[in-house]
Amino acid sequence: MKNFILLNENAIYFEANFSCDNVIFINLGADKYFITDARYTIEAQEYTKNCEVIESSDLIKTAKEILKKNKIKKIVFDPNDFKYSTYTNLTSDLKTQFIPKRNFSKEKRIIKTDEEIKYLKKAAKLGRKGFDNFAKYIRKNGFNQTEEFLHFKAIEKMSQAGKLQLSFDPIVAINKNAAKPHALPTNKKLKLNNLLLVDAGVKYKRYCSDRTCTSNANFENFSFKREQKFKNKKHQKIYDLVYKAQLNAIQNARSGMKASQIDKLTRDVIEKAGFGKYFIHSTGHGVGLDIHEFPNINTRSDVIIEDNMVFTIEPGIYLPDEFGVRIEDTVVMKNGKAIIL
Repeated sequence: MKNFILLNENAIYFEANFSCDNVIFINLGADKYFITDARYTIEAQEYTKNCEVIESSDLIKTAKEILKKNKIKKIVFDPNDFKYSTYTNLTSDLKTQFIPKRNFSKEKRIIKTDEEIKYLKKAAKLGRKGFDNFAKYIRKNGFNQTEEFLHFKAIEKMSQAGKLQLSFDPIVAINKNAAKPHALPTNKKLKLNNLLLVDAGVKYKRYCSDRTCTSNANFENFSFKREQKFKNKKHQKIYDLVYKAQLNAIQNARSGMKASQIDKLTRDVIEKAGFGKYFIHSTGHGVGLDIHEFPNINTRSDVIIEDNMVFTIEPGIYLPDEFGVRIEDTVVMKNGKAIIL
């Protein structure tokens, strides 16, 4: 794709090695233009690669001037990233034809380079360390703390007291609240042998980690390890089932499969046990500069899985008004198989 225009920060970072919250990026063959305002020009000049950095107080006006000057007939854009007002302003009084192509940047990024995989692996390692630090805190001080306070501590421990950026706002959910896949923290307090679900991740060089652990709050030995012993028999049954479904997909996923076939590897195990209707989301999603990228691992996806694709495998069972269990790891396809990052 020779000519395209970007507004999305991560898409621009992928092309230019730098991004900010006020930029228009234009790619015209070999020429790349990074248009931003005076607040960012010094850093843009320092960090962008193979770009002409243009300082402007009116980014749209400058972008139009570049397209006119270069007599550009057609340019590709992602309609997901453009506000209507930006689009109408940008396309008015221009002979350039804007061609919509949804998610073209995410499609470009679906197969990761070895360097990107190195960054994702490092992010996963730092994320795991954050989980270990959070587990240590829960062992010592977690008893009787509210979800709201534990959510705050998850942010502190995962980010290494602010050194790292988080991939997303963590989910910390006890018992009933864990039955909501994207639970918001409440004032419910953590008690002995409660079920605790935590979903969190960090960034390394802007690349995200993503992991979910479900644990038994037995304080003395509390951990986010995969082998969990629950006092509550139903907790144990559902946990073991979700873990079995996850392992089935990780062990049997192969390059050359459709994404929907990998989804089926988790779903079949859960459906066979009679809990299919309680597995209410897809098996996984791609991870990279964005926390949700391609490929989507769901029942409808015909995408062929290839080596160097990175995605989550995260089956879950959610029993309303009781509890929920989700177990998630991020994997990379290498030599035809899934390896946990």
